[in-house]
Amino acid sequence: MTNYEIMFIVKPDLEEATIKKEAENLKKVLTDAKCKINEEKAMGQRELAYEMNKYKNGYYFLYTVEANSEAISEFDRLARLNENILRHLIIRV
Repeated sequence: MTNYEIMFIVKPDLEEATIKKEAENLKKVLTDAKCKINEEKAMGQRELAYEMNKYKNGYYFLYTVEANSEAISEFDRLARLNENILRHLIIRV
């Protein structure tokens, strides 16, 4: 298992319950693949460095996980398909 940091930004115009649901859905992808989540941070709404899809703010989430490459590939695939995720970044630590 390899250590990764995963950060993703959720659209700000969604309801709070929907934002939490999106974060839980992505977390479930990792836990279903038997990954260990070491740290989970909801960093709240922050201003983006530049405008993305006409949004100037977004809700940031950060996960520190121990995962295999298949789980990370699946997370990446689902984050790309999810319309409520503005951006995501996966870094191998």
